[in-house]
Parts: sequence; C-alpha cells; structure tokens
Amino acid sequence: MPKPDESTNGAPCWVDLFSSDTDKATAFYGELFGWAAESAGPEYGGYINFSKDGARIAGCMNNDGSSGAPDMWSVYLSTPNAQATADAAVAAGGEVIVPVMEVMQLGTMAMVTDAGHAAIGLWQPGLHRGFDLVAEPGAPAWFELQTRDYDDSVAFYRQVFGWDTHAMSDSSELRYTTLGEGERAQAGIMDASAFLPEGVPAHWTIYFAVADTDAALKQVGELGGAVVQPAENTPYGRLGGAADPTGATSKVMGPTT
Repeated sequence: MPKPDESTNGAPCWVDLFSSDTDKATAFYGELFGWAAESAGPEYGGYINFSKDGARIAGCMNNDGSSGAPDMWSVYLSTPNAQATADAAVAAGGEVIVPVMEVMQLGTMAMVTDAGHAAIGLWQPGLHRGFDLVAEPGAPAWFELQTRDYDDSVAFYRQVFGWDTHAMSDSSELRYTTLGEGERAQAGIMDASAFLPEGVPAHWTIYFAVADTDAALKQVGELGGAVVQPAENTPYGRLGGAADPTGATSKVMGPTT
C-alpha cells in the first residue's frame, strides 16, 4: 500500500489495541516488532503510543472488561467531519458504538458498526494526523474487512466514507474490493461468508509487515502468543496469523520464500 496520504478521506489512518494486560502487550509487541512505548498520561486515560524508530505506529488502551468486548485490534478511517460521518453510518444501516468525542487537541473520534456489523473507528485529525509509517517491517501494511455481507458492506464504505472502490476479483472463488486500485490500493473488503466460522463476527484485520514471516511466527510463540494461521505463500507475500498473549489477533506479511 502507498505511504500515508492525508488527502485521502476514508483511508486507514490509525490502529490501536484494546488489551486487558497493557504491560504484557507492550513487552510482546516491543520484542516482536521493535516498538517503543510511551504513555500519553492520565489525562488521556493512560493511552499508550507505540513508535518505531521515532515514527508513530499504533496505540493501546486498557480493556477493563466493563464493555464486554474482547481484546482486539481496531482500525480507524480518516474523516474531515466525524459527526457527519457517524450520522451517515447510521443512515446507511450502521450503529454508533462510541459516540463522537473530542480527544483534546489531538482530534475527534468515534466508533461505529458498518452494514455487516463490523466495528470501524472514525478519526478526524487535529494535532494527531495518524500513523507516520506503513508497509515497512514492524508497521501496518494492509487493512482488510472480512464480512458476510459483502455487497452491503461495499456500498456502505462507498456511501459513508466516499471510497473509490474497485472490484479486484469477482469470481466464485474470491470476491474482493479495494479502496483505490493496484499499487495505490489502501484497504480491502473480502467476501468471507464461505469461511468465517459460526459465531465469529465480521471484523477488520490488520496485516503487519515483517522481514521474515516464519521467523516472526516462531517468535510469537516464544513470546507467549500463538500462531492461528500457519505461514503460506500467496501472490501478495507470505502471510500468517498470530494471537498475542491475551488473544488479540492480527496477521503478518513478508516476502515469499
């Protein structure tokens, strides 16, 4: 995917981790991806910012169990007006999970569900413009919605976020639409109705770039996580799935072998 472009409304601009053990998460991702962690302070609820070589990468917040949500990674899409986007999401069949709220001077956020019931964050940038690095080892490299409601979801992101959608594949084996096209693509929507296990809701997945997929997955196990999808070569690199020590899942992608 291309480098972050603040002019692209609706593009992924930030990711953060909801974790029931932020100390364990900080240690795990620090070792796995080489991230440094810094607390934003009590005025931001103890939010933790992750960086790599000085570049902002991701965030982390404590999951105290009160919401009933599991530990998980979330994707945020940029918007010039969080309130208008949240209203548009409701009009298009979504729901508001976290109401629009200002984060001091950093920006304005909200969390909604899309037409297929997957959670997606909204971020209206203030002083915080989003991540500084993508598609490099240790940084987010791809963002993918896996949904059972493919057609409705594609229409939702086109209508609510103004996505410029392109059908990359529309066969019985793979239905996949991207935001942008070719090398300029920034995110994807996959028809996952044939393989999402019963009880697993539609969700966004983050792919983190690594120099060596097999080595990264081996390290995941050594650091107390688990491999949930063995490494395999694909036309888009060598991919694998991992869970951190408290169960939050993501994927890693590196060069094919």
